[in-house]
Amino acid sequence: GCGLFIVLSSVIAAISGLLVGYELGIISGALLQLHSLLHLNCQQQELVVSALLIGALLASLVGGFLIDYYGRRIAVMVTSCLLGLANLLLITVVSYESLIAGRILIGISISLSAIATCVYIAEIAPHHRRGMLVSLNELMIVVGILLAYISNFLFATVSSGWQYMFGLIIPLAALQAFAMYFLPPSPRFLIMKGHDEAAGKVLQKLRGTSQTKEELTAIKSSIKAEYQYSFQDLFCSRDNMRARLLIGIALSFFVQITGQPNILFYASTVLKSVGYQSDEAASLASTGIGVVKVVSTIPATFFVDRIGSKTFLCIGSVVMAASLVTMGIISLNIDINYNNICKTSSFINQSFEDSYIYNIDILTKNNESLQKEFSKLSNRTSLPHSSGNETGMDQWTTQTGPNASEEAVAAQAHDVPVFMKWLYLGSLLIYVAAFSIGLGPMAWLVQSEIFPAGIKGRAFAITSSMNWGMNLLISLTFLTLTETIGLPWMIFSYAVMSVLSVVFVIMFVPNTKGRSLEEISMELANK
Repeated sequence: GCGLFIVLSSVIAAISGLLVGYELGIISGALLQLHSLLHLNCQQQELVVSALLIGALLASLVGGFLIDYYGRRIAVMVTSCLLGLANLLLITVVSYESLIAGRILIGISISLSAIATCVYIAEIAPHHRRGMLVSLNELMIVVGILLAYISNFLFATVSSGWQYMFGLIIPLAALQAFAMYFLPPSPRFLIMKGHDEAAGKVLQKLRGTSQTKEELTAIKSSIKAEYQYSFQDLFCSRDNMRARLLIGIALSFFVQITGQPNILFYASTVLKSVGYQSDEAASLASTGIGVVKVVSTIPATFFVDRIGSKTFLCIGSVVMAASLVTMGIISLNIDINYNNICKTSSFINQSFEDSYIYNIDILTKNNESLQKEFSKLSNRTSLPHSSGNETGMDQWTTQTGPNASEEAVAAQAHDVPVFMKWLYLGSLLIYVAAFSIGLGPMAWLVQSEIFPAGIKGRAFAITSSMNWGMNLLISLTFLTLTETIGLPWMIFSYAVMSVLSVVFVIMFVPNTKGRSLEEISMELANK
């Protein structure tokens, strides 16, 4: 029941995952160039990153209803076209405002496609291969992240490299939209719309056999019962729908609150703060994150049907907590100023009007008062005495000019022991690997299994809203909180949340291994 056609259909649909991963990862490298080009401060950098999440959150609120009404396949086609147009806007109109607008449109696109792809693959897959095929979407996401990090590295030193970063994904988005046109709709969606005969033909084509009457009958009876649910039933005790919804919401919450999004969005920025000095070096180190995500997601994809999603969730969260504790301890022992993680170019971004020398009050003072000001300032900045042909003023300008901040950061980076940098990167990679076998793919697999087909899209709209809302919250506040409490304590907070996720999974997440969607729904309704 899992022939070449169903695998090919799943791969084409899962290209949406690749597009999602690429868009999530590409901003890590593009931001290194854009913050200098557009003179972005910390808050503006956070907003550029979070604009995508704002669009994703808005789309998730209505995405489930659109997918239930228009269909999963049509939704994937439309979102691919929208993503291509949004990236075209980013590379043709160079401004802070167009950057925000384009990122919002990309967020809308990837939010809708993420929901539609998971539901589409889950509904066309045979139950004994559903885990593998749905997890294929997560595998494509991490492949997209890896491609984004490789792109970040290749174009880190290229003039206007950020435009190439955004533009490379446009042809792939157009190709997916074209390919999806030739794929069949989901059999469950066709039955929901009353097209039973068409659903039977699609199911036969997907399974590669005409012996599908029993499965078709099971789907019909299941949907007939499930279609009696209304949106309000998700919040009621009927058939334990409220409990199912809370499981989905909690899993989406832990996916974000354990810190993984900030690793994607700010990977290069964080790695620069722990000693990887240049944009190119930070991008290369973050490329290792992408490689690890791909390599670790592969076994999760192929063995989930044997081992079970609940087991993978527990193992992943435990390893995440251990690696985060290690990263936090290392961070406490590295002598570097984490509170200035996004201010390495503060002098470059500073206008003449904001600088000390060009302050209007300074310019209007007489020579005597000015001499007193510089005398006070020299005590704070170790103003050197003149020697040779160079005046003290020339030396002061050299020490406090536009590159002074970057030189100071570079000097601090040289002080970070090499083994500390590698130990930190190693712990970071283990953390990423643990997420990629646990919460990364398994949270979405469980959500695609526990909700009835009749209201699955609307249930996904709620859980997806939690996902993108939490993603927006922690990404929008990451740099600000890091300045306030320091990077080590941010990492320790993620470790605590990872421990809590283990407790939640053990106590509340059902074991869905080896069961059809109809069996899972019946079991959850009777619990």
